[in-house]
Amino acid sequence: MPSFDVVSEINKPELANALHQANKELSTRFDFKGTDARVESNEQSLTVFADNEFQVKQAVDVLCLKLAARGIDLACLEYRPIEEIGGGKARQILLLREGINSDLGRKLVKQIKDQKLKVQTAIQGDQLRVTGKKRDDLQAVIAFLKQADAGIPLQFNNFRD
Repeated sequence: MPSFDVVSEINKPELANALHQANKELSTRFDFKGTDARVESNEQSLTVFADNEFQVKQAVDVLCLKLAARGIDLACLEYRPIEEIGGGKARQILLLREGINSDLGRKLVKQIKDQKLKVQTAIQGDQLRVTGKKRDDLQAVIAFLKQADAGIPLQFNNFRD
């Protein structure tokens, strides 16, 4: 029986490349000369450091341009407020949203069922599995999910006949 998975993932190598490019641009830009503007990453978030709130906003703009150029959807970022840290410095934390949480999964399952297509949808951890007898029904679900606003970027993997 044909099936596919609906997932929300971030391409980690492209993310690393975008961070490297953003840091390189921040170190060479004239308006950031002599500052400690940089972007650091850990497993679930990105942290933008700069000397003041304005420079943090500028650094986030540079980062967003680099992410978009590398094909990473900016909807996967959750922006936290800019914080003042000691020594006249500021930072902003950007959370990376990956996976389909259970609330969003239930919402997507309901929307798919409302389309009256002959498919079955199951939540499997942080992804959805959609199965059906006809390939055309599965393609209709993909088309529907592409135009639906899920709030996070969705990818479609493991299409099997």
